[in-house]
Amino acid sequence: MQEVRLPTWREAWWRALYGRDGFYRRETPGSHFRTSVHASDLFAGALVRLARSAGLRRVVDVGAGRGELLAQVARLEPAWELLGVDLVPRPADLPPRVGWCTSLPADTTDALVVANEWLDVVPCEVVEVGRDGVVRVVHVDPITGVEKLGGAADEPATAWLSRWWDLAGAPPGARAEVGTDRDDAWVGVVGSVSRCVVLAVDYAHRLGARPPGGTLSGYRAGRLVDPVPDGSCDLTAHVALDSCAAAGTASGATASVLTTQRSALRALGVDGRLPSYGLSQSDPRGYLSALVRAGEAAELLRPGGLGGFGWLVQAVGLELPPGLGHADGILG
Repeated sequence: MQEVRLPTWREAWWRALYGRDGFYRRETPGSHFRTSVHASDLFAGALVRLARSAGLRRVVDVGAGRGELLAQVARLEPAWELLGVDLVPRPADLPPRVGWCTSLPADTTDALVVANEWLDVVPCEVVEVGRDGVVRVVHVDPITGVEKLGGAADEPATAWLSRWWDLAGAPPGARAEVGTDRDDAWVGVVGSVSRCVVLAVDYAHRLGARPPGGTLSGYRAGRLVDPVPDGSCDLTAHVALDSCAAAGTASGATASVLTTQRSALRALGVDGRLPSYGLSQSDPRGYLSALVRAGEAAELLRPGGLGGFGWLVQAVGLELPPGLGHADGILG
């Protein structure tokens, strides 16, 4: 009997998230994981200030999900042009003036284009060093999640690994997620815009500090679960944002900043300091409101949490606003 071929992780991952009955077509992502958008509208406010500082009055959200970020921006800037890009249908509760489409228009101009936690769910090949020392593609059973090593990684994957996640000499069992598909996705964004600032916000790691076991993970109902590509959970892996930055530059980005969310948000005015206790005496309600906002800011800035996320900011056809912060934390 001929052995049934198991799909590669890239193939199974794509079907699990984006297939006809995939996770993102059936589920509301906010029910399963918490992003900066869900944490506080301070995040949206910072993006508004970033857009303003670049002279932009339009926001495009790539991987817009259920449109939460755009709804917040709409409340902050009622006159701005807003567009969501996602495979799912346009959410019915969005403000009428928010546009919606399934792919980024190729003539996008004069906009802040945001990809918040989008690249980490772009499926990619997973590879592992076999007992023979060969870097092999990992295949997976879509129902059970049981894995099996397949053939050697192909030439494009090998070239990317050599430059960005070198497994030469790594022990058997060492793993990596090959970033070519994420690079291509980012190039698709950079190549579709002019006179824009493009921003990717994501779990990230840097050259020289890649995790030896890879980062492929599953999330369901806010909890970390085994990554099984059966459509029942979100599947995600950290992004080599430094590789995406290089790909964006090669495709026309004219300026770049690669930093952490903590550094960028602080530069954009997000402040987690507690209000003065004296305010509690003169304005108790104002004091409580300021405490809440300080708590929200602290969550966005926490180095071990959302504050440790990577920010890749690139300009296409214009100058980047000054003072976005310096590289620190995991991208330092």
